[in-house]
Amino acid sequence: MSIRNLHQPYEITCIRENECEHIVSTFKNTFFEMVFILEGEGIQMINDLCLPYAENKLFLIFPQDIYGFKIKKTTTFFMLRFNQSFLKTQSSEWRQRLEYIFHNHNRLPGCILKNVVDKPLVRSIAEALLREQDSDAPQKLEVIRQLVNSLITIAARNISLMNTLADKSSIYHDSTQILDYIHLNIFQPKMLKISAIASHFKISKSYFSEYFKKQIGQSPQEYMTLYKIKLIEEKLHFSDKRLSEIAYEFGFNDISHLNHFFKKQKGLSPRQYRSLQKTIV
Repeated sequence: MSIRNLHQPYEITCIRENECEHIVSTFKNTFFEMVFILEGEGIQMINDLCLPYAENKLFLIFPQDIYGFKIKKTTTFFMLRFNQSFLKTQSSEWRQRLEYIFHNHNRLPGCILKNVVDKPLVRSIAEALLREQDSDAPQKLEVIRQLVNSLITIAARNISLMNTLADKSSIYHDSTQILDYIHLNIFQPKMLKISAIASHFKISKSYFSEYFKKQIGQSPQEYMTLYKIKLIEEKLHFSDKRLSEIAYEFGFNDISHLNHFFKKQKGLSPRQYRSLQKTIV
C-alpha cells in the first residue's frame, strides 16, 4: 500500500486499465477522491470490503480510506481529487455545508448516486472536464472550476439523500434527522442548545435527552462533543488554519477556551496534536 498526497487544490485525470486477474495496488490518500466509472466492470476494495462497480457508478473516497480496484472488464476511470485547501477557497456557507456532508459519520461505501437522473449529469460533467482540460479555450480555468464545483455539489446532494431513504414514520428516521441537524449546526452553538433542538423537532425538552440517549447510546452533550472533536482533529491534521481561526469557526470565545476543550478530551493541546500528526507517516 502506498500513501498519496495532492500538492494542488484539485486534480483531474482519466485512467484506462485493461482486464486483470490480480488486485490493483491499494492506496491511502490524504485527500478526497471522486471516481466515476465511464466504462468497465470489476470490484472495488475499500477498508476490507469488496463492492462491485460498473458503468455510471460514482465513488467518493475519503482521506485515510484504503482502497483499490480489481478489473474484470477493461475500465476507464474518471478521477477528481481535491483537498481541504480547495474547499477553504469557497464561501464559508458552502464550505461548511460540504464539510458537514463529507464528514457525515453515517456514510457507507459504494456508489453514492442515489438520484438516478444524476448519473447522465455526472457523466456529462466528467466528459466536459476532460475536454476542457485538453482545450485552449478562453477562461478555461474558470470553466473547469465551475464544473468541479458542480460535480462536488451533486455528490453532496446524493450523500444527503442517503439519509432520507428510511421510512419517515420510523424511529430510525427521526433519530437520523436529529443527527443531521446536529451535524449541520455544529458551527452554531446557539442552535445546539437542548431547548433549541427539542423545539425544532417538537419534542419536549424534558423528554429529548432521554429519547436521544435511548436511540443513540450517548447523551446529546457526549455525542456533540465527540463529533466536534472529530472535526477539529481533521482541521488540525488536513488544514493549515490558525488556532484562532478554528476557535472562531467552532464558536469558542478564544484559543484558551479551545485549548481547554480539546485537551480535556484528547489529553494534549491542539498545537501538540497537530505537531504529532506531522510526524506520523
